[in-house]
Amino acid sequence: MNVHFEVGHPAHVHLFKHAIWELQDRGHETFVTAREKEVTTDLLDAYDIDYKVLSRQADSTPKLILEWAVRELKLIRAIRQFDSDVVVSHLSPVAAQAAKLTGTPSVTFTDDEVETRTLAKLTVPFTSRICTPACFELDYNGKHRRYDGYHELAYLHPDRFEPDPEPLREAGVTVDEPYYVLRFVSWAAHHDVGQSGFSNAAKQELVEYLSERGQVYITSESPLPAAFEEYRLPVPPETIHDLLYYADGYVGDSQTMAIEAGVLGTPAVRSNSFVGDDDLSTFRELEEWGLVYNIRDENEAVEKVKSLVESPETAAEWDYRRERLLEERVDVTDVVVEETLAAGR
Repeated sequence: MNVHFEVGHPAHVHLFKHAIWELQDRGHETFVTAREKEVTTDLLDAYDIDYKVLSRQADSTPKLILEWAVRELKLIRAIRQFDSDVVVSHLSPVAAQAAKLTGTPSVTFTDDEVETRTLAKLTVPFTSRICTPACFELDYNGKHRRYDGYHELAYLHPDRFEPDPEPLREAGVTVDEPYYVLRFVSWAAHHDVGQSGFSNAAKQELVEYLSERGQVYITSESPLPAAFEEYRLPVPPETIHDLLYYADGYVGDSQTMAIEAGVLGTPAVRSNSFVGDDDLSTFRELEEWGLVYNIRDENEAVEKVKSLVESPETAAEWDYRRERLLEERVDVTDVVVEETLAAGR
């Protein structure tokens, strides 16, 4: 089978990488079309996954619309050239529409109710099946497939991920000493319009407080202020999950990395304007398991970070919560492979 993966974000590389390798091991041909956004192509290079870049991230709404149009035309051409039997993507209107226009089955993965509501009319009617975590609150009837897991368990499930401290030590990280990972996003994506995360003042307070109690490592979509340069992440992007696993805590306004910290058993505090009654179901579920704290008010979030540092629960307690969660969750790469092959038959 010719399996075509459409990758538009670094998180999509992680979501699909093990499925790509497993399908190749089973004798299938794979093809990846990519969008240059943040470290997407860096990750593909690091994992030795061949790909073809179709577009680069636009920096304004008019340019984004033009990028989508050009990308769809290029994607239609790529599907025909590869003779794709199935197209797999993460909630991509471009991929779903291009597949439909070429008569190719497609599989769409999503875990974000907010983003899905925005893009549903442009994606769901055109895709063959849509796959979501079981806790996902929207329903798409016959084409909807649910599974007991989260996207992050496609690459952080114990069957897929074994933490390695050596690359961290080589980069100068002392894994046996306290350190904290901070992640700040740019809020420039189409689904982030009108949303916000930590203010510069709150970021400064976090850095000053945590740097007195351990090493601080910052990963940021936006350029870092000069005062934060010394805390810039020292490791290559493909080792970020090792760094997160051994960390004493995570704090940030990122969606994906908060979930990653949660399923790795790393104490996590997330704060952004999505938190509230309409928050994503995955975050509410992980908070019920005691693995992620979701706090809308940044001042309350900062105070929560301080309380966790000053009165920490033991690592064994967090590990226990993680183990209980994993007992009821599946290896999501298995889901990606099964749904892909089923759709492409």
